[in-house]
Amino acid sequence: MVDWIPLQMLPTGQMARVRQVFGTAEHVHRLEELGLRGGAEIEMVRHGSPCIVKLSGHKLCFRFDDLHKILVQPGPHAPAESILGEAG
Repeated sequence: MVDWIPLQMLPTGQMARVRQVFGTAEHVHRLEELGLRGGAEIEMVRHGSPCIVKLSGHKLCFRFDDLHKILVQPGPHAPAESILGEAG
């Protein structure tokens, strides 16, 4: 079983599934509005600070301060649509 890691530890080109987002309610809500929530699949496009991640075909840029508040599970995952379809 793969452990959850902070987003800043994800190497360039690696896929991961978002598992938990920490922060103030306002900060978490803002990230969720962008689609960055538990279960979302992302790809690290550029490692570092700022980093660039790909989410649902869009590229998002994050500063280092934001990265340690996002926990991800690295590795290949089933498409988010199939998981959501099973839950609904």
